[in-house]
Amino acid sequence: MKELYLMRHGQTLFNQLHRIQGASDSPLTPQGITDAQEVGHYFEQINLTFDHAYASTQERASDTLENITDQPYTRLKGLKEWHFGVFEGQSEQLNPQNDPIRHSYGDFFVPFGGESDIQVQQRMNQTLTEIMEKPDHKRVLAVSHGDACFVFLKKWLPFEEIQKQVPNFHNCCILKFAYSNKEFKFIEAINVKQI
Repeated sequence: MKELYLMRHGQTLFNQLHRIQGASDSPLTPQGITDAQEVGHYFEQINLTFDHAYASTQERASDTLENITDQPYTRLKGLKEWHFGVFEGQSEQLNPQNDPIRHSYGDFFVPFGGESDIQVQQRMNQTLTEIMEKPDHKRVLAVSHGDACFVFLKKWLPFEEIQKQVPNFHNCCILKFAYSNKEFKFIEAINVKQI
């Protein structure tokens, strides 16, 4: 059985300012850097090492990974955040209400130059499956983004279970999955700040 540790990047300036990030970028805050370093210390304390590491091509994800470990890693566009079109950089107050059935923004952002939840989910699933199918990939760390990780998690865990098992999906939260036969099984959420 293989293991995937899928992590949300550290806190950024846009997180702090409550702005929509998506495909745009903003730098890690001092808190974001400290939190990522704490994750690195946690991995060292429990003697957890990774065969391979990956990050989104966005600066905030790769900077997070570089504050966790100095091991070589690969940047992949498939791990990027949900593209929110013209809403990017704007206040989070402009986000629409989640669809109560899908628990998502659905395809709201598509007419505005963005992606749908299904497009992001398929992109994340394809990318992470390709990673885990590679030889010598028994334990992998991948740093991505909040909404991209959430829609990926929704593919493998019902929303009601997400509410129970992942009540706090903060920056630097880690989602641990087992992987076998092209399927992911959610194991646990790890919030190092709460350990």
